[in-house]
Order: sequence, then C-alpha cells, then structure tokens
Amino acid sequence: MRLLGVSARERVQPAIDRAKPLLDRVRPVLEVVQPAGWVVLVAGVLAWWAGRRFGWFELVVVAIACLVALAIAVAFVIGRSDYRIGLELTKHRVVVGSRAVGRIEVTSTAAHVQLPTEIELPVGASGATFGLPRLAAGETHEELFTVPTARRAVIPVGPVRSVRGDGLGLLRREKRWTETIELFVHPRTVPLHGAVSGFLKDLEGKPTRDLSPSDVSFHALREYAPGDDRRHVHWKTTARTGRLMVRQFEETRRSHLVLVLSTAAADYDDPEEFELAVSVAGSLGLQALREERDVTVLLQGQTVRGQTGGRLLDELTRVEMAARPVRLAELAREVGEQVPDASAAVLLHGATVPPALVHLAGTRLPIDVRSLAVRCVPGATVQRRTLADLTTLDLGKLADLPSAMRRVRT
Repeated sequence: MRLLGVSARERVQPAIDRAKPLLDRVRPVLEVVQPAGWVVLVAGVLAWWAGRRFGWFELVVVAIACLVALAIAVAFVIGRSDYRIGLELTKHRVVVGSRAVGRIEVTSTAAHVQLPTEIELPVGASGATFGLPRLAAGETHEELFTVPTARRAVIPVGPVRSVRGDGLGLLRREKRWTETIELFVHPRTVPLHGAVSGFLKDLEGKPTRDLSPSDVSFHALREYAPGDDRRHVHWKTTARTGRLMVRQFEETRRSHLVLVLSTAAADYDDPEEFELAVSVAGSLGLQALREERDVTVLLQGQTVRGQTGGRLLDELTRVEMAARPVRLAELAREVGEQVPDASAAVLLHGATVPPALVHLAGTRLPIDVRSLAVRCVPGATVQRRTLADLTTLDLGKLADLPSAMRRVRT
C-alpha cells in the first residue's frame, strides 16, 4: 500500500508542478475579490442558471444586476498606481506617555494625473486611513500622524498600502509600498544617581575564595612554581628563607547585578503591578550600567544581558506577563545556573506572592549573592522589612524608588 501511495503522489506531482505557475498568475486576481464579491458572483451565476432553467424572468434580472454590480466594481480597481511613498518616525524609541509622531510622504511618479485613492497605515492592532487626493505628475502629498503611547509596547507601524475598491466592498485591490517600522514605547524610569551605589558599593572588588596568580587582593605567599610571573616574586621572604617565594592573590569580581523579574501572571494582582515592576527593573538596570556594572535580567525562559541602556530598555519593552506556572521561587533558583558570577540580585514581584514564598526565593539564591526583594503594589507606602537574611521593600510608585533604595544599607 505504501508503494501504491508513493506511485500515486508521483503521478499527481507533475500536474501540480505544471499548475503552479498558472495559480501564481491567477492568485493576485482572486485576492482582489472580497467575500461579498464572491457571494454576488455565485448568486448571479445561480440566478442566471435558475432563471433560464425554469423560465423565471425575475431571477434573470437578479443575475444581470449582480453582474452589472461586479462590472462597476471592476472599474474602480483597474488602473495602475505609480507612487513613491516614504514612511518615517521622528523617534523610534519613546517613553510611555510621550508624543510619537510620524510622516507619510506620497509623490506621484506617473506622467499623468492620478485619481484620488485611499492610503492605509496599520499601527499595532489598529490602523489609520488617509484620503489621498488627486495628484498631478510629480506632485507630493504629506500626511502627519501620531501613535498612541499610553502603554509600554513594541508597536509595528506600517506597511503603507494604497487601496482601490468600490463602495459596496465587492472588490479591493491593495499595493504595499513600505516596510514595517517598529516603535519601542519604553517603560518609565527614574534616575537613581547614588541610590544603587549604597546597595552595591561593598561588592565592587569583593574577594572570592578562588585563588589567582595575578589580581589586586593579596592573599598569601607560596613557593615559586614553573610558569609563575617573576614580577610577583617576594624578594625579602626569598632572601630570608633561601627559597624563591611568590605572592598568591585572591580573585576579585566586578559587581554583577541580576534583576529577577517574575512574569508569572499569578505573582501579580493586576497589570499595573507588573508595569511598576518592569519600570523598577529598568531604573535599577540603567543606573547600574551608568556605574559600569554588569547587568542581567532573568525572566521565565529568557536571560537578557544589559550591554547598553538602550538594549536593556528594548528588551524590557518586549516583556509580557505569561500564564505559565513558573513562579518567583523557581526563577530565583536559576540565578546560580544562568549567572554564576552574580554579586547582587533583586527579586521583583507583585502583591500576590506571600512573604513565605519570597523568603523561599531568597534562600534559593547563591549564598554569596547579596539579595533584595521589591514588592510592587501601586498605592502602597514605602516600607523596609527583613525576612531572615533577605531585605524586602514595599514600593507604591516609581518616584519613591530612589528614597527606598537609600534605605538599603550594606
């Protein structure tokens, strides 16, 4: 049976291959016909057949009316559109609530006058329609538009399409003129200046237990071994003992801040809590980068390395809440695996995470990582608490973050 099946496919495939070029040529024509157009076309054909078959003159009239409607619709979509269309945004990155403005410039490249038509501009899940007036050869028309930025999001703008169609919606002809542009609506952030330094300053250059032949933290002396750098020979001890002795150092580490941002919907009471948590993550990350510290944002199933402030905010703009059951404690466990050189971690969550689970998340962090938990609840007053070795902060608004961070002492 398998051989028969293979043989049947082999017989059919050449016919499919021969029909494909024809289908490719016919497809653009078929796409012009809208659902209403297909209904009118089928109704007209059936009415014509039934009228002739049973001698019902009324059905023949209905068929003629359907075909006339389609013929009139064809007159609206035929013709060639010759334009040069440009789409641009004044800024590709804005902050929530700020103004985002764009411009569409349409220039007629035809040698004759072009009739009015419509221009469509998709913006996110919605869009805008502009009426393009009659344009003479070489004439330019400009349209300005604004993009709503009330929410953090990556908003696709475009592509610009010219549309020809009839008033009944039977036929519709579209032509794409531009590519899609992404507009990043970044989360709100606040400058922290020295507020984060109080949390991280003791970690910069903190020695580890790993020994190194060359670093800034002196540990002990040991006997010379082949391959050691002679610049680290301790000559006084060598002269006293009669053996060549070299300095042994401890490795030090640069501060690496890990922002553990829970995206589990179950960890937040409402979307506003999550937006506050994202803004806190952005503010802490930006300040740490300004202080030339390493920054990593740990999310469910994703790790974002903050190489620059712009890239960090771009990635935070894409973050969305997920219904997956990965909670804060499970995410905290991944810090040691995903960011082994972490020196400080901030756990960000909403009101629905009980203190016991916050404490559990803190215990799952590496033992040598300084930890802080920020509970983001809009409207709450700033409060500092301690759960065993974990410091927690209640934060009600982003503007309170600098003063709240100053309360955290090393």
